[in-house]
Amino acid sequence: MTYRKTALLAGAAALALSAGMAQAQSLRFWTTEEQPERLAAQQELAQEFEAETGIAVEVIPVTESDLGTRATAAFAAGDLPDVIYHTLQYALPWAEAGILDIDAAADVIESLGADTFAPGALEMAAVEGGGYASVPVDGWTQMIVYRKDLFDEAGLEPPASYDAVRAAIEKLHNPPEMYGFVAATKVDENFMSQVLEHVFLANGVSPVGPDGFQALDEAKTTEVLEFYKAIAEASPPGELYWDQSRSLYFSGNAAMIIWSPFILDELAGLRDSAPPTINDDPTSPELASKTGIVTNFSGPSNPEGAAWADIRYFGITNDAQTDEAMQFVEYSMSDGYTKTLSIAPEGKFPVRRGTAENPAEFSEAWSKLPVGVDRKKPLADLYDQAMIDEIVGGLDVAQRWGVDDGQLALASKMINSQVINRAVRRYIDGEIDAPAAIAEMNDELAKIQ
Repeated sequence: MTYRKTALLAGAAALALSAGMAQAQSLRFWTTEEQPERLAAQQELAQEFEAETGIAVEVIPVTESDLGTRATAAFAAGDLPDVIYHTLQYALPWAEAGILDIDAAADVIESLGADTFAPGALEMAAVEGGGYASVPVDGWTQMIVYRKDLFDEAGLEPPASYDAVRAAIEKLHNPPEMYGFVAATKVDENFMSQVLEHVFLANGVSPVGPDGFQALDEAKTTEVLEFYKAIAEASPPGELYWDQSRSLYFSGNAAMIIWSPFILDELAGLRDSAPPTINDDPTSPELASKTGIVTNFSGPSNPEGAAWADIRYFGITNDAQTDEAMQFVEYSMSDGYTKTLSIAPEGKFPVRRGTAENPAEFSEAWSKLPVGVDRKKPLADLYDQAMIDEIVGGLDVAQRWGVDDGQLALASKMINSQVINRAVRRYIDGEIDAPAAIAEMNDELAKIQ
């Protein structure tokens, strides 16, 4: 299938000249970005698209937890919307079920230029045999956030590997004034699941393969467990999750934490509900100026490392007015892409860096978008270019368990079961040794279908 791209301006002119002719039915766009300010930004984008093309778009908010059931019901009724903004977990299953038009998505990507997208984001939506389930829109990568000033003073390398993290703990861990790390140890928190998946991925370990469950490699998993125990021992005692991680880093009592990019505006004193307390001024950008980040992280058995990422996509459905839906997605990823990213720039990294003519157009525009809640500033005013490049670059090597093997749904069930969390916690508490922890994980994970 070859997509004959309709020129937007030409289409708008043609529609303007055909006032007496029947107008195309308006597009329906489902979005999980339902917060009032984000919804307003998407409606503005739709209005700009209509002004440019004459094609109206109805922006319909859908609660993320309801998206799967609503899409399944609409598919059965033959009443899917034209475009759905969705999470990674739905891309391949919806394509296999016939909900998504993979030819339309592939043609949009080809038209925009596949080489203008972050490779990792594209690979996660790649369909066996060629093509893509959906068009990548935005994403974020989990980060190791660290005190770059202390690392520099101690002559330490950035914490981009297990060994580099251990070296930093050796030099900087001095409790209670300074904890080397704040590891996630609260078993029933999804935060621990995310952090552990990142640490396992970093060493090339996954519980799934092409045929489903895949026993954890004992040697590589032992390296993971020993590393996690090292960062847990450099952490305060107790049930730790995102709250303590942020609080201790913000107070200047932690050298390293793992967090999402939603911390970036808070670090700079732009959110009153989560102020840095490293000094007496809760609006101070001092902590941001002392902070570095790492997205691609490696273990000894996987020197190339991995970045844990959450990617979002535009899915064009098989019930869509295909040409118009493709046009809307193209617009949202080109002329309207800066507006698309502006909905929440701190959590919407550009998966499309730029165009063939200007390869950095969108990443540069994104870095200048204001972030924050109570005060706003562009990320480029808060962090240097090397850090901006690291933030965006993580999407090039983004990974998640099960994606490459078509087993994302199974991997998600394994993660949600908290089997891994429980075994790791028992190991770091000294209740079981590494072989027993690995055996326990393998036994329990094998039962999940």
